[in-house]
Amino acid sequence: MKKHSARVAPLSSYSAQVLTCPISEGEEGSDSHAETPVSETSGEATACQTCANTVLKVLGGLLLVLCVSSSWVGTTQVVQLTFKSFSCPFFITWFSTNWNILFFPLYYSGHVATTREKQTPIQKFRECSRLFGEDGMSLKVFLKRTAPFSILWTLTNYLYLLALRKLTATDVSALYCCHKAFVFLLSWIVLKDRFMGVRIVAAIMAITGIVMMAYADGFHGDSFMGVALAVGSASTSALYKVLFKMFLGSANLGEAAHFFSTMGFFNLIFISCVPLILYFTRVEHWGSLSSLPWGYLCGVAGLWLVFNILVNVGVVLTYPILISIGTLLSVPGNAAKSLIYPGSPLQNEPPTIAAYVLHGGCPSSQNPVPGIHSNIHTLQPI
Repeated sequence: MKKHSARVAPLSSYSAQVLTCPISEGEEGSDSHAETPVSETSGEATACQTCANTVLKVLGGLLLVLCVSSSWVGTTQVVQLTFKSFSCPFFITWFSTNWNILFFPLYYSGHVATTREKQTPIQKFRECSRLFGEDGMSLKVFLKRTAPFSILWTLTNYLYLLALRKLTATDVSALYCCHKAFVFLLSWIVLKDRFMGVRIVAAIMAITGIVMMAYADGFHGDSFMGVALAVGSASTSALYKVLFKMFLGSANLGEAAHFFSTMGFFNLIFISCVPLILYFTRVEHWGSLSSLPWGYLCGVAGLWLVFNILVNVGVVLTYPILISIGTLLSVPGNAAKSLIYPGSPLQNEPPTIAAYVLHGGCPSSQNPVPGIHSNIHTLQPI
């Protein structure tokens, strides 16, 4: 006769000894079947939770898209307002870049508020310094790693502001969007990135849009120079991102905040001499400090800082492609303001309209180099 082992289930409600009966094979089978709906229910709950998290991530991403686009449009528009009373693009670039110093303190404040693990600012700073290598930050590393990127950052933003003095905000923002095509071409050549036909088509569309933008005014005058400056800004931005990927790799939010603040310090210490030289040579001359439009200058710097923070935080919280869409939406955002005034290029320049459409194909190629525009969507100028 086959023996069955008894299952002993202690019951906390009884202190006396509990006798258990043998369980037949049929009961064991029914017991296993009874457990199946429980596992299915837990699986469904997990799936629902995952779905809810995805929905929240997408909704948060859409909100972030609006914030990214608004901050970029606001920066561009405030710059043009500033030029009406203070046409000194390098000083604006230098002043705004100094505000990058605030990135790490803001990151550390958020870190302290959202995590239980408390670290001193020095401990967190050293932890984030691993971006520069295992030995962390030193004077040699500071100069070697920060100097080239800080120069490219300043050059990108300076060329962008120069372009805004010669073209409308819509034209400049549309031309700058082609930097993604340049990132792909450089990453394909320098980093040996995987070839993708779709991105080649996007790059060709972006280049065609550049030519049509220049053709709209006959390849002469300030418009052609403005197109060249905007394309130069996009090119240096692409070079910045590819070199960052080559020498520093990818970075998390803390490392990105550290790098931003480090560039801000480098700008304050080593590039402060350039505005003074431009001032004394009267290339960029202004009156007394009290006569400067500090409200506009702080507005530009603040919006620029908010844009960079949103881009880097957005990559952590949501999908990188949404950040690309946010930067792309700056084109219609600037165009909406331009349409208020008569004689807008969108109203009477068919080649310009075609150029806008062609530039729209470029950001759709997403990020050709993982960890670069996404950004770390990342550390990107403008």
